[in-house]
Amino acid sequence: MDSMDYKILECLKSNARSKASAISKEIHLSVSAVIERIRKMEANGVIKNYTIVLDEGKLGNDTSALMEVSLDHPKFYESFTNAIKENEKIIFCYYLTGDFDFMLKILCKSSEDLEKIHRQIKSLEGVSRTKTYYILKDVKE
Repeated sequence: MDSMDYKILECLKSNARSKASAISKEIHLSVSAVIERIRKMEANGVIKNYTIVLDEGKLGNDTSALMEVSLDHPKFYESFTNAIKENEKIIFCYYLTGDFDFMLKILCKSSEDLEKIHRQIKSLEGVSRTKTYYILKDVKE
């Protein structure tokens, strides 16, 4: 990876649908070179996926929260992570060091939905404690 690859990635991060010709003009590199570099980054796994960013509020998901979760014992890791993967309202799950074992990001329609999800998570086998933060505003995505 060199500085040109990083410039290409910056263009794609701001708009994953950018055409190679537009990126070419932006970074002053030939279209064929841009295409080749993108293909190489895809093949090497640097670019894993292309996606979209949704306005969740317009989709009815007005409530978001972060939840820290601790497990009693590492033996509960598999069952906990499987349950989290199955819950479509949990959009991120990070395994952490520190006072808590996991950080979850929850996206749902209302505080009532959040309460339901909170109870579901707390009732999972092995969950010893949680701490939840209601997100007021996304400052940077």
